[in-house]
Amino acid sequence: MSLSSGHGPGRVAGTTVPSAWWLVDADQRVLAGPFGSRLDAALAELSSPGVEVAPLYPAHGIRRDDGTLASRFSPDDRAWLAHLSDQLDRLADDWDALIDDADPLTGLVCEVAAAVAEAGLPLHDCAGRTDSRQLGGVCLTPAPGGHGVLVSWTQHDRMALGRVRGHAADLAAQEVMNHAIAGVLAAFGFELEQFGEASGHLVRGAGSPSGLTEWE
Repeated sequence: MSLSSGHGPGRVAGTTVPSAWWLVDADQRVLAGPFGSRLDAALAELSSPGVEVAPLYPAHGIRRDDGTLASRFSPDDRAWLAHLSDQLDRLADDWDALIDDADPLTGLVCEVAAAVAEAGLPLHDCAGRTDSRQLGGVCLTPAPGGHGVLVSWTQHDRMALGRVRGHAADLAAQEVMNHAIAGVLAAFGFELEQFGEASGHLVRGAGSPSGLTEWE
């Protein structure tokens, strides 16, 4: 399958090409590029002749002489990491005594927080460290005894505290959102079980998502 390049021909042996966006296959082999943005790379595949090939993926990095990609952080990656750091700052005070490199819950809560953020959902500012505590969001509570993370939803204070739509609507919204979040996490490969009689869920572990990038 022949794909058009976003900025002229690919890398020529012996030259230096700065990091850019490329279209790669599952083995990180570069098939087209370089491109100026992730969108340009994605559009290049869509606008190419309809030939059936293995799935291609936009990836950022430097093309090696052997035609494979050496992955590098992109501006998108840096923006994502800054956003995730902001979300992790919203974790409840209960995490302060638990989060360290030696505790397995540290990695798990980071994975769950990342998955929630990737789904477009905010974490609830349980600790009140920002001006958005009243907005609600996903609560991640440590459950050391259960060796996992308790995941539940909190509505905006207008519903959770003010009950502006009534008690029944408040409970219904929470139950629907709790099950929706559980469904998303299950689709992402996490192992969940319902927590007691409530509609929250306990996340005990994560699968091994495909397509993870190995950085050099």
